[in-house]
Amino acid sequence: MFYAGKSTTKQEVIFSEPFDEDGFNSGQGAGSFKVDDEITGLKVFRDDLFIFCETRIFKLTGTSSSNFAVADVTRDIGCINGDTIQEFAGDLIFLGPDGLRTIAGTARIGDVELGTISSNVQSIFNENIASASEFDSIVIPDKTQYRIFFTKSSVAENQTKGIICVMRGQKFEFAEIRGIRPASTDHFVSEGDVIVLHGAYSGGYVYRQEQGNTFDDTVIFGKYRSPDLTFNDPGIRKHMQRVIVNYKPEAAIDADLFVRYDYEAASSARPAAYPLDSTDVVAIYGTSVYGVPTYGGASQPLVRQSVEGSGFAIALRVNDGGSTAPYSLKGFQLEYQLGARR
Repeated sequence: MFYAGKSTTKQEVIFSEPFDEDGFNSGQGAGSFKVDDEITGLKVFRDDLFIFCETRIFKLTGTSSSNFAVADVTRDIGCINGDTIQEFAGDLIFLGPDGLRTIAGTARIGDVELGTISSNVQSIFNENIASASEFDSIVIPDKTQYRIFFTKSSVAENQTKGIICVMRGQKFEFAEIRGIRPASTDHFVSEGDVIVLHGAYSGGYVYRQEQGNTFDDTVIFGKYRSPDLTFNDPGIRKHMQRVIVNYKPEAAIDADLFVRYDYEAASSARPAAYPLDSTDVVAIYGTSVYGVPTYGGASQPLVRQSVEGSGFAIALRVNDGGSTAPYSLKGFQLEYQLGARR
């Protein structure tokens, strides 16, 4: 067992005797070593122990006190908080001073590479890193999802923010969440079910995430906004005709689809909401009630919605109705005619 974080020796790592986590006799294989920075966290990755510090990262290799060796991984990047270190999508992910970073294993045995993954949402991390008093994180394996929460003493629980990082193919996607202020987090797998838990700061409750369509009877509002699309020519007006949305619901949903033009300028067209509802969906085994779902319902419906308006740039927004079943937006297609050039 390896220990670090003692308030009086913040640069020291202590390891116990083999197979005895409470034995610290140096003659039986226990010992200690120091690094030249304050340690913020420890994490085992593959066959190595990574030692995260405030401004540096080290790696311990070896199998016993006789051949332990400490080497630099980097002396320029550190980890802000040890509670953000998780094994995620085959790599180590942690919160650095500039956002989320990974330690990725490479094809070469014993080699690693560092990378930043949150540059696309850098402003959100800049806003929260400096002002947060505590950090926490959790991994949801069946969704390949990493969640980080920023706790601020002056911010109420329902306004506490967090960020979801999800792996899609070889890319990372991000979303912002609110209303969860965990004092601690954990997950485990029971009979194939991934159980995601967090403990609250007040009330003495332990909550289970990913369960039900509300958060402790409070509705959960979800919003999605696409980038502003110019179709490689911002100088030509596009007359919109139809939007085709492909999504995957777990049950019937109630949401609204909005089409917005020209970066949502006050002078641009703002058509009313179009319904993005689904009642005829495929039954989900274990959750659906026999006789209620429609026979032959689609598991990933296509919505073909005629729309109004025109603009040089187009964006889609989806707002759900609050207390609705989970769903995933898989993609969308826009049909339009070219207009005049400005």
